[in-house]
Amino acid sequence: MLYYKTYPNQFSSEWVVFVHGAGGSSSIWFKQIKDYCLNFNVLMIDLRGHGRSQGNKPFEQYTFKEICADIIEVMDEAKIHAAHFVGISLGTILIRNLYEMIPNRVRSMVLGGAIMQLNLRAKVLSAFGDWFKTIMPYLWLYGFFAWIIMPKRRHRQSRLLFVNEAKKLCQKEFVYWYRLLSEVNPLLKYFNEQPIPVPILFLMGDEDYMFLPFIKKLVPQHPLSRLFVVPNSGHVCNVDQPDTFNQVSISFIHEVSSAQQKPLA
Repeated sequence: MLYYKTYPNQFSSEWVVFVHGAGGSSSIWFKQIKDYCLNFNVLMIDLRGHGRSQGNKPFEQYTFKEICADIIEVMDEAKIHAAHFVGISLGTILIRNLYEMIPNRVRSMVLGGAIMQLNLRAKVLSAFGDWFKTIMPYLWLYGFFAWIIMPKRRHRQSRLLFVNEAKKLCQKEFVYWYRLLSEVNPLLKYFNEQPIPVPILFLMGDEDYMFLPFIKKLVPQHPLSRLFVVPNSGHVCNVDQPDTFNQVSISFIHEVSSAQQKPLA
């Protein structure tokens, strides 16, 4: 069982599940916990090999399906039938895949720094990492990737946060997670061709130059999706601009909850 922590709210019946990205942990949501706990019941999870979930299961191969199954297992243990999901970076792919596995348990999605396509630069970066992942110290690669994806001075806190969290991994875990990239392109192609009947909020930093352009093209094709561009923010917009991230996403979840609770005419 993964490490997880629940924050019950006696005044709300809504659950929000947070899903971090590769190399992070539930601690990357430290700027969200207070505001979210005032509004909802909250479930924080450390994905396999991350945070406090290190070494609790002998995994030999990682797939998106297996990692999503870990999350479902935690939800079952915590007796959470359905929830709103909030993710960042690679966590957004996991949330989208969760919907394919348990559609009746996903009430809405908030996808921050969403990865819905790998552009040429991302593919070159992925290939570079694939060549060197077993011979170069993973922290060198991770620090390099963080700088490429979040290059500006105002992104420094986000870079440092993710690099410091990545220090808790080991080379073997890094390689396991990196191999997931082989699944990404066919998975994203399928996702983008399949509009889903669940409200989705994309929260993207205006300086997220690797992933924002495609999201701008994608959202108009999906009727229940909307995009909010966070000003003065990079890829990890929940850290760069937490007040905006919290206000917009919490309002979105309240709006979705109210609409879903209304009786049909």
